Amino acid sequence: MPRIVVGALHEQVRHEIMRRVLEHEYKVGVPLPSATVLAEEFGVSAITVRRALRDLQPTGVLRTVPGVGSFVRETRRFIRSLEFSLTFTRDVQLLGFKSPIQLTSMTRERIRNPILSEFDAATGTMLCIRKIISIDETPVVLDTSYLPVSLSDKIVDDTENKLVSVALRDQGTRFCKTKLLIDAAPASEEAQQAFGIPNGYPTLRRAYQLTTGDPSFSLLGISESPFDRLAYIVEFDASVIGTRSTVL
Repeated sequence: MPRIVVGALHEQVRHEIMRRVLEHEYKVGVPLPSATVLAEEFGVSAITVRRALRDLQPTGVLRTVPGVGSFVRETRRFIRSLEFSLTFTRDVQLLGFKSPIQLTSMTRERIRNPILSEFDAATGTMLCIRKIISIDETPVVLDTSYLPVSLSDKIVDDTENKLVSVALRDQGTRFCKTKLLIDAAPASEEAQQAFGIPNGYPTLRRAYQLTTGDPSFSLLGISESPFDRLAYIVEFDASVIGTRSTVL
């Protein structure tokens, strides 16, 4: 068996496969040897190899295509400024990338994600708009926005090819306060489908609330991105730093 670390058999196999990925013995776009071939090479059962391969999927190292095989996952991480206007597309354009926005669904549903309970979230049925933002044809962000169902048809139509916050501003809405909460969380079912990632895959999640002068109207939402595709950078004046502790 190749050079490996001491541990359970599936851990030994996992470490060896990881080493080969890091040293580019297994390349992006080329399927790994089958579980049967690897089992024979390592002197273990195919079940042990499959467990090792499965363990590497949530870490972002491998992806599996049913009926085809396992592949090294291509990693392209984009870094954007965390600025309170939430105009993600502007950052992308400044870097010279194309940033298409695809509307995936527009439904009426209640807010069920508990992270939004940190905000003054409505309890009734909301208009839910989901969009995928891509950079150079790579899906990077799934944005889920919640709005009052009374929103005018003109504004709703205008959101098709824009971020919801941008469409609202273009129609005259003025936001007076922005609140953000950023954490790491397993991918939602919608994010799993949008990015082709498995259950439990870690994502960078940004929950937000944009309020207006009207206490009955605000924009709430959640943006999700696979942890290896997006990172935020923030710069601000030390004189405005504030802290707050919250138990979620």
